[in-house]
Amino acid sequence: MRIEFLGTASALPIPRPTCDCRVCSEARGRGVPYSRGGPSVFVHGPDLLIDTPEDIDPALNRAGIRHIGAITWSHWHPDHTAGSRVVESLNMDLSWPPQYVCTPVYVPQAVRADFDRFHGLAERLAYHEKLGIIREHIIPEGGSVTLDGVTLEPLRLPDPAINACGFILTEGSTRVLIVPDEILGWEPPADLGHFNLAVLPAGIFELHPLTGERLIPAEHPILEHEATFTQVLDMVRALHADRVILTHLLAHDTSYDDLMQAQRRLGQEAPELRHVMFAFDRLSVMP
Repeated sequence: MRIEFLGTASALPIPRPTCDCRVCSEARGRGVPYSRGGPSVFVHGPDLLIDTPEDIDPALNRAGIRHIGAITWSHWHPDHTAGSRVVESLNMDLSWPPQYVCTPVYVPQAVRADFDRFHGLAERLAYHEKLGIIREHIIPEGGSVTLDGVTLEPLRLPDPAINACGFILTEGSTRVLIVPDEILGWEPPADLGHFNLAVLPAGIFELHPLTGERLIPAEHPILEHEATFTQVLDMVRALHADRVILTHLLAHDTSYDDLMQAQRRLGQEAPELRHVMFAFDRLSVMP
């Protein structure tokens, strides 16, 4: 099992169109790792694609992915699902008679409930299944599925406003936790166990991680819906993980170089967080 970060931005990839700020200008000129695509993770081994942002097609091509064994989604938000039509470019065959490929998709039951309500996602799945290019499987609450020797178990997240899940992946004695987003209010249960690797969203930098300058006004309503970087670090301290990688970076005032410097400073100032790093596009790690 190997974890590759196809995209590490939030709903607002870097560079943003028409934006000439320092971070976007640098990203436009230098590309990866200064640029960041929409949030998605690929698990080599079972070849599992977790989440499909709008730019998932070029992200897969850039990473040289040659096979997708299965797809799952953490929640319904467009930055995680709007690219679900990737199954058409993957599997449709315009020759005659057509020779379509069928990719299994696994949707946690809680997430599927939101697919029925938002953005026509349920209808899109039904259309793709009618075409014969996917086969949908719902993972029931408390259930799991085994893909090529790796067990995938959804982990329900607590925010009552959205049915979101993280995922626990187990291969032999190796355990990986991947929580793509929506971590506000989560308290890692004491019985969650040990992880070789945990992937979490970085949260909002309400303060610049280097200067301490306030980036998000204290009264901003986004702080009612998104965890902050400080809150995420408290979750990291409560987790039993050998290594933690932070992704889904809402970091438009913070460049790749800034984050690497902040990572070094974090380890120096808080020794218990030396195992924490920031993700970047095309980062690939073994648990």
